[in-house]
Amino acid sequence: MKVTVKLANHKWEVTRLQDKLRIQTSRFQVLKRLWQYLYRYKWMLFLAIFLNLVSNLFSLLGPLLSGYAIDAIQPGLNAVMFQRVFYYCFLMFIFYIVSSILQYIMSVLMIHLTQRTVHRMRKDVFDKMTQLPVGYYDTHSVGDIISRITYDIDTINTSLSNDFIQILTSIVTIIGSLTLMIMISPTLLLVFVITIPMSIVLTKYMTGKFRPLFRKRSVKLGELNGFVEEIISGQQTIKVYNQEENMIHRFNEKNEEAVDAFYNADYYGSMIGPSVTFINNLSLSLISIFGAALFLFEQISLGNLSSFVLYSRRFSGPINEISNIISELQSAFAAAERVFRLIDEPAESSDVKDAYVFENMKGNVSMENVSFGYDSNEMIIQDLNLEVEAGNLIAIVGPTGAGKTTLINLLMRFYDPQKGVIRLDGVDIKEATRQSLRLSFAMVLQDTWLFTGTIFENLAYGKEHATIEEVQQAAKAAMIHNYIMSLPEGYQTVLDEDGMSISQGQKQLLTIARAMLLDANLLILDEATSNVDTQTELKIQEAMAKLMVGKTSFVIAHRLSTIRNADKILVIKDGSVVEQGTHNELITLSGLYHELYQSQFDN
Repeated sequence: MKVTVKLANHKWEVTRLQDKLRIQTSRFQVLKRLWQYLYRYKWMLFLAIFLNLVSNLFSLLGPLLSGYAIDAIQPGLNAVMFQRVFYYCFLMFIFYIVSSILQYIMSVLMIHLTQRTVHRMRKDVFDKMTQLPVGYYDTHSVGDIISRITYDIDTINTSLSNDFIQILTSIVTIIGSLTLMIMISPTLLLVFVITIPMSIVLTKYMTGKFRPLFRKRSVKLGELNGFVEEIISGQQTIKVYNQEENMIHRFNEKNEEAVDAFYNADYYGSMIGPSVTFINNLSLSLISIFGAALFLFEQISLGNLSSFVLYSRRFSGPINEISNIISELQSAFAAAERVFRLIDEPAESSDVKDAYVFENMKGNVSMENVSFGYDSNEMIIQDLNLEVEAGNLIAIVGPTGAGKTTLINLLMRFYDPQKGVIRLDGVDIKEATRQSLRLSFAMVLQDTWLFTGTIFENLAYGKEHATIEEVQQAAKAAMIHNYIMSLPEGYQTVLDEDGMSISQGQKQLLTIARAMLLDANLLILDEATSNVDTQTELKIQEAMAKLMVGKTSFVIAHRLSTIRNADKILVIKDGSVVEQGTHNELITLSGLYHELYQSQFDN
């Protein structure tokens, strides 16, 4: 039993040591990367450091001159004495003025430096977001991602602009004060042999205890932002199902968790400052006692004692200030870790060397023994084989979760299959550039996406240098031109975020017009007409039929009546094509397609 306990304790100690090494390595890496961002603007950084050094040196001469002024005072009225006192006081005034001016210039310089640094960091985060695979956004909360690019980077900005200056100033002040105290009285300096180690040990201990609280604070805020983003986007559904009270209850839980995380981090973090202040005040008391004894034995002058006391305050003050901003630094470290984790996320795999570039694609598509699953332990598509001739209209139908949209994701290389090969015009798509592959497709999804901008900009989004005539022609084909012209500004009408000022059906028509404008040889329609009325749908189908002439088109549809004219209908179940053929052929088979088709009309 004792052996077991010893082994358990040993493993626990090893685990603690590993955790400490990991935390220290992580902290060092964060500091190193933050330094790399600052070093991009090294001339501003070094100028700020130089100004800080000179400013603090002028400021540090003040207490020394104050001691000289006190020692110059003699009993009685003496013109020479007054002249010397005023001389030292005048120098103090000049030095403090110069120090303040230099400190102001340095602060302005640091504001510019930190703004540029944060601008670059935010750009790097956004650039990485454009490079991440679609799978990352499928597994991460939008609110948490937004929290990283806003709150976390703002936290880093605050720390760089305020804490960096404070730490820099404190280091110079500590070194300068220590040097001058050694010059004045090395004996009195022995007091700090006791108090400084106490401050360091206490600060290190408390910092190690509180660091996880600041990590948790950032995580909980990200979770809260993610929940709020979901609630805002789902307001209509929430009201329809009368779930307001339930959402309020869940929000209160998330909000309470975030508040508790902030409270715990700030509460325990605030303990460091008062604890170190107590030790600093203790050192001042000891200096006063021993200094008075040295003065009585004529080992130190009154002016030098006064200067030493002032320098001791200068010396211990920055230590106290550093301890106070340690909590802010922990928050900045936690925020930086989250930001750098996002930046370090693996981007979409790069194209192979000498990758093939699709040009003038015919549109032949083949899949050979393709297997895929978002989780490698659970395959959605298994050993799928498919041959599509150029110019064919391929409809994909099947029960929910059968793998219809997954098939499209594989064609676009949003995901790569675990097994098998997908070819376009006989070329393995893994051997081609992603850009040329995706430019070969025009896509309309069930979930519409419009950005803040004019209608013209939204429709011409995928075609550079599109003319107004081309845009209007596409809008007419999508049956949305008349609606656009009824707006006060026509095609220059500005849509707000995600096109919230227009109906869902009108947004769908705009995205269809956008796809029509692209000069692509392959077309993907994923429930593209699900949000329009039946009459408009028939008109769109007529226009789309003309558009799709000579193009290979993949249509995912739940309304089976809309795909009766497809060249080939693929019926997918459990990731496999169980039936394929024309509408009439599949009806004759009396299989799954016949069952799905009849169920829509029976209901």
